[in-house]
Amino acid sequence: MKIDLTQTHDVIGAYKSTNWDAVRSTYQDDATKYCFDVLDEKILAGYYIKLACFRNLQDLNRQNQPDFPYYYDQKEVQNTFKFAAIVPDVDLHKPLPLMLWQKFILAMINGWKDKNGERRFTDIHISVGRGQGKTQIAGIQMCKAVLIDTLSYTNKDFLITANTSDQATKLFGYVKKMLEAVIKIEPFKSLAKESELDLQTNQLIEKKTNNKVWKISYEADKYDSTHNVLAIYDETGALETYDRMSDITDGQGQVIPYHQFIKISSAYPDPTSPFHKEQMTMQNIMEKDYSREGDNSLCLVWAQDDLTETFKPETWEKSNPLIGLSDEERKRRTDNLIKQRDQGMLTNTLHKFQNKNLNLWLKQSTASYLNLKDVENAIDEDFIIDGRQCYIGLDYSMFSDNTAVGIVIPYQDENGEPRWHTLQHSFIPWQQAGSIDSKEKQDGLPYRELAKAGFCTITSHPQGIINPEEVYKWILDFTEQHRLNVIFFGYDRYGSYQVKNITESLNSNTDWLIQDIQQRTSSLANPTKFMQECYATGKITRFDDPVEEKALLNAIIKEDKIGIQVDKDKATLKIDVVDAEIDAFYQGMYHFEDYGLINDKSHEVERMTQQQVLDWFDNPESGLLGDED
Repeated sequence: MKIDLTQTHDVIGAYKSTNWDAVRSTYQDDATKYCFDVLDEKILAGYYIKLACFRNLQDLNRQNQPDFPYYYDQKEVQNTFKFAAIVPDVDLHKPLPLMLWQKFILAMINGWKDKNGERRFTDIHISVGRGQGKTQIAGIQMCKAVLIDTLSYTNKDFLITANTSDQATKLFGYVKKMLEAVIKIEPFKSLAKESELDLQTNQLIEKKTNNKVWKISYEADKYDSTHNVLAIYDETGALETYDRMSDITDGQGQVIPYHQFIKISSAYPDPTSPFHKEQMTMQNIMEKDYSREGDNSLCLVWAQDDLTETFKPETWEKSNPLIGLSDEERKRRTDNLIKQRDQGMLTNTLHKFQNKNLNLWLKQSTASYLNLKDVENAIDEDFIIDGRQCYIGLDYSMFSDNTAVGIVIPYQDENGEPRWHTLQHSFIPWQQAGSIDSKEKQDGLPYRELAKAGFCTITSHPQGIINPEEVYKWILDFTEQHRLNVIFFGYDRYGSYQVKNITESLNSNTDWLIQDIQQRTSSLANPTKFMQECYATGKITRFDDPVEEKALLNAIIKEDKIGIQVDKDKATLKIDVVDAEIDAFYQGMYHFEDYGLINDKSHEVERMTQQQVLDWFDNPESGLLGDED
């Protein structure tokens, strides 16, 4: 049965509509029990975990089908649990019984294999609230990889990394202390002696086999020399770009016996983080249960479902699963979290509590122009732009700021309700940054990859400044290629003198209505507010464009006595796309109104070419302006 949860999001309904008798009788390990307990609603969990549990049960059912080349190795799962039971908690210096959710993580990482007996999940994404022991689980997995999984292999690398040296040292220290304790126990004591395991300050090395655990920080930029069986990246959510991640994964491709890359983190203030984007992508993949995309990726996220749960402590087990350890632990942890929340309210730092403790991604500034959830919900990859009417805005810059073209396409949904689809194309200068590589790091966007996807153009000017001819040509080519009927072209009247070259060329070669727009509140307040309200009410759709999304989430509100305008917190944050789209909405917001450009006949002469005006004067009965009375 084809199950698609992208619209209903009803995981429990889909679960209840399926017969699980065969799975229940065949798989009785603790990880499978966790999945059933979550979906039977015996354990409180958020949407992401419900999806992951449903996916796992569905995969257990899919085994032995021709298009599903994976199997669940129950013996491997039990051996993993057996090993984890002897690994001590670093703080308490003794092994602690693992909870079902922790066993679920370890079972998913180790238990699923392909037809060759290699690990199925090569890309693993784990996120949970602060203080829930995610580093402990990562440490257990690294110890198992070193002591058991590569027992008969030589010259194998293992990587522990994080954004800074201090963060990498913390996880490395966990693993080192764990290994120190485990190798006091047989048979690992003899194995460590035989392999000449040496626990050094910055690396762990088995001298006889030359297997090594490396500690390297992201800032050191030395990943390209490693070929890792297992790589673990701690606090991945803080990264603005994954531009160096390929240096880790490229070296893993030919690794035997298996290779896995585990990224662990809680949420961070910047919702445009690629770690968060991965969560969104995997959510969509899991919701499309019938599709076989993402079969090698694992996404396990313990998080609250909504910001309103900030004031519902009874739901906090979703992001803080250790709350479920015991009644005593539930009270202690919940009381402590309530104190942190209340302190956050008093000090105006509630967003930090929501970010780290409730594992919710949100824009940190309370003056944000748009809500993260509204921006994410607007994505519609199936929208067809060809042959549509549109409004275009241009925000032009010469130096460090990007130049952006914003396009607004009005349309009606299946119920005849007015809607607007937005898209953009940015032109990327790099002169002030020094190079395109530096520009990418500065803005936190992989422009070279995004250019291949069609979201931007890296300037061809040899000095790295915006080339106006390139902007002009793109506008004409794009509108012609997609047969767009341009009703209005608005631009910043205070932009560079180069804008004049573009607009005069467009005026000479098109019949578009072209207008400069004063960049002040009196002119921009209405389209700015209109665009904001359209996102809040679901009247805007957009493509999954990282350049557009980052600009939308960077924008904050600047208010005066007249109304609002968008602004940004600091110079390196880009909102050029938002400015361009607001310029397009300057007239696009009126499209469905009687007085809109497309409906108000009094504006028709403004949209005529000189020849069309002459033709009308020669033949006033043509009816171009409607009835004379």
